[in-house]
Amino acid sequence: MKAYKTAFLFLILILVSGISMTLMAQVPKQITSSQEYAGQLDRIGNDLCEIALSNANDILWTFHLKQGQDTLRIHAPVFEVDGKNITAMVSTFNKKPTLQLRNGVIQYTFEGPILADPTIQLSILFRVAPDNPIIRFQYSLHTTGNHNLTKSEGKDNFTYCATSLKSFTNIKEIRLSEFNDKYHAYTLEEASVNNRHFEDDFSAMGPMIVFSDAEEQFLLAYEHGSQLPNRFLEFQFHPLRDVSLQAVKSNYLNNQPLNDEHSYETLWFEIGGAKGNQSALQKYYRDFMLHYITENMESRKPYIFYNSWGRQERDKNVSGSYLSSMNLATTLKEIDIAHQMGVDIFEIDAGWFSKTGDWQVNTSFFPDSLKQVKAKLDGYGMKLGLWFNPTVAAVDSKLLADNLSSVMSWKGEKSKPRLIWETKESVNLCLVSSYWESYADNLMDIIKKLGVTYIYWDGVGSYGCDDPNHFHGTSGNSEEERAESYAFQLPIYMSKVIDKVCKAYPNTIFDFDVTERDRCVGLQFLSSGKFFFINNGPYYANYDLAPEGKSPLKNGNTNIFVNPGPARGWFARSVLNYDQWIPSILLFAPYMSDEPKNSQTINIASLILGANGLWGELMKVSPEGIAYFNEVLGIYKQVKNDITESSLVKQGETGSSPEIYEKINEQTGKGVIVAFANVPGTYTYISQNKVAKDSWKNEGVQVSFDAKGRAVLQMTFDKSGAKMVFFGAKE
Repeated sequence: MKAYKTAFLFLILILVSGISMTLMAQVPKQITSSQEYAGQLDRIGNDLCEIALSNANDILWTFHLKQGQDTLRIHAPVFEVDGKNITAMVSTFNKKPTLQLRNGVIQYTFEGPILADPTIQLSILFRVAPDNPIIRFQYSLHTTGNHNLTKSEGKDNFTYCATSLKSFTNIKEIRLSEFNDKYHAYTLEEASVNNRHFEDDFSAMGPMIVFSDAEEQFLLAYEHGSQLPNRFLEFQFHPLRDVSLQAVKSNYLNNQPLNDEHSYETLWFEIGGAKGNQSALQKYYRDFMLHYITENMESRKPYIFYNSWGRQERDKNVSGSYLSSMNLATTLKEIDIAHQMGVDIFEIDAGWFSKTGDWQVNTSFFPDSLKQVKAKLDGYGMKLGLWFNPTVAAVDSKLLADNLSSVMSWKGEKSKPRLIWETKESVNLCLVSSYWESYADNLMDIIKKLGVTYIYWDGVGSYGCDDPNHFHGTSGNSEEERAESYAFQLPIYMSKVIDKVCKAYPNTIFDFDVTERDRCVGLQFLSSGKFFFINNGPYYANYDLAPEGKSPLKNGNTNIFVNPGPARGWFARSVLNYDQWIPSILLFAPYMSDEPKNSQTINIASLILGANGLWGELMKVSPEGIAYFNEVLGIYKQVKNDITESSLVKQGETGSSPEIYEKINEQTGKGVIVAFANVPGTYTYISQNKVAKDSWKNEGVQVSFDAKGRAVLQMTFDKSGAKMVFFGAKE
C-alpha cells in the first residue's frame, strides 16, 4: 500500500512539474513575476507599482505594476572609468533612511560597492509618489580612491540603463523640443518606432519613449533640455529589440576626476506605467508633472498673469523706446485695471532696473523703489513679478566685481559690454561656475527687499561659454568640449538656482522664456519651474515678408499677430498640443486685452485653457471691456483647479471650423468646453465626459444633457468667434 501511494505521489509530481515547465516556457524572458525572481533584494513602491532591487545577471532592479503582468528588468548602468567599462552591479545594498519631500514624495536611497571595483560606491535614489506610478531615479558614483571618468574613443561612453522591448508591440518616441518656424514655437511630436528602427540601430533623442502591449503602457524618460536635433542623450534601439539610454556628448568631461572630493551624479530619469491605453498613462504623467516632479508647488497653480511687455512693444513702435511708459503712475493705474479684470500676478518686464547684476530699481521711474507698487498689489491680494536675465551683470555692478572670474569667454575672448533693454552696459556671466550661488544669494536678497514672488527669466541661450576656468572644463579639455559641457550643464545649474531660492522662499515661481530657438527645452526645467512658451508667434521674417529681424512696416514692428481678431490664437494655441503630457498651466502664453468684445472673447477663451497670460494696453480698455474680463475670469476661477487637473480633449486643428477643446475633470464634472470657428453656422458637440449640471455660457450656445450625463452643445456663430461653457460654475 505504501509503495502504491509513493508511486501515485511521484506521478502527480511529474505531471505538476510538466505543467509548470510548460507555463514557464510560454513566458518571455524579460517578463517575470516579481515574486519568483531569485536575485531580488529590497522592494519599494506604492499601491500602483513596485521597484525590486536585484543582483543577478546584470539586472540591477525591476519595475512592475501591482496589477500588471509585465516586469521591466533594468540593466545596471555602465560607466567608463580609467579607460575601462565598469558595469555598476552591486551585491549588497545598504538602505539609507528615507526622506519625505515637501510634495509628499518619499525619497529612497540605496548604496553599495560595485562588484567590478569595490573602491567605487554606487548610489541609487528613487523618488516615489504616494498615488502615482511614475518614479524618478538617479545614479551617483562615490569613491575614496583616485579615478577618472574617461572617453577612450574620444566620445562619451556611459549607458544609463537598458531593457528589452521584445514583448511590446507599440513603441513611440515623444519629442518635446522640436522648433516649428510656422508657429515660431516649440512643438510636441510623437513618432512611431517599428522593426526597421531596431534592425538599423536607430537612435532617438526623446526625451521619452512609450512602449505598450494590449494590456499595459510604460515609459522611460530623462530630464534635460536642448533643441532637436542637438542631443546630449539618446535612446539606442538594437536588433534584438532591446533599448538602451546612452550618453551622446558632454555628460561628463574627459578625465573628469572621481575621488573623495569629486563624486558624479547623473541626470534624473523617469520610469512609469499604467494599465490600459496611452490615455491612461498620459493622465498619470500629467498628474506627476503637476504634483510630484517638483517640490516648488507654487509654479503649478492656475494664476492669471499680466505681463507689461505687450504695452512696452507698442510704446517702442510709437515713441522709439521700450521704456517710455515705464513709470510709477502708469504702473499703479495698470494695477488698478488688472485687479478689476481678474489678474493675480502683475509682472513688470524689462527696464524696471537701473542696472543688471545688482538689479537695483530705477528710481527715475519708481522713486520709492516699488514700495507703492507692492503696497497696492498687497491690498488687492495680487503678487509682484519682475523680469531678469540671470546671465548678465552691469559693468559697474557689485555682483560683477565679486564674480570677475565667472565672466563668459568664447574662443579666448571675454564677453564684451552691451546695452540691456536701454539700461546700462552689461557683460555675460556663466551660471556653470561659482557665480550660480552668488546669483542665487543675490536673488534671495531682492525677493526679501522687494517682495517679488514671480521671477521671469529671459535671454538665456543654450550656448555662450567655453572658459577653461569654470565648472565645464579645464585647459586639458578642448574649446568644443568645454562649450558643449556648458550647454549640457546649463539647465542643471538653472534648476540649482531655483531649488535653492525656493527652499528659502517656497512661494516663488520661476518662468523661463523659451520663445526663441536654442533654448533649454525639456523636462529638466519643468522639475523646478515653468516655461514662458510663446510670445507673439512668428515674425514677418518667418513668412519671407522681411529679412531676419526686419519689418515691412514703417514703425519697424517685426511681429505679425498683434492685432485684434482670431489670427493670433491660431498660433498661440499651438502650445495646447502638449497638454496630453505636459499640463498647459506650465506653458505660459500671453493673449491680448484689446477690444472689440468679440476679439476679447476669443482671447479669454484661449487664455482659460491653461496659458493664463494677458498683455496689451490695459488703460485703453473701456469700462465695459474691463467688466467683461472680470465676469468671465470670475467664472473661470470657480473651476480653475478642475480645468488645470483635467486632460485635454481636442477636436480640429487650430484655425479650423470648428476647433473645440474640452477640459472637464472626470471626478467632478467641472471645467470648461471652448469652441472656435471662422465659418458662420451652427455646430454640435457632445462632451466626452459627464458634466456638472450648473453652467455658465456666452451668447449663441444651447446646452442640453444626454441620458449618460454628457453635455450636448449647439453653438451658433455669425462670424469668427469663440464660445465658452463652464460647468460647475454659477454667475
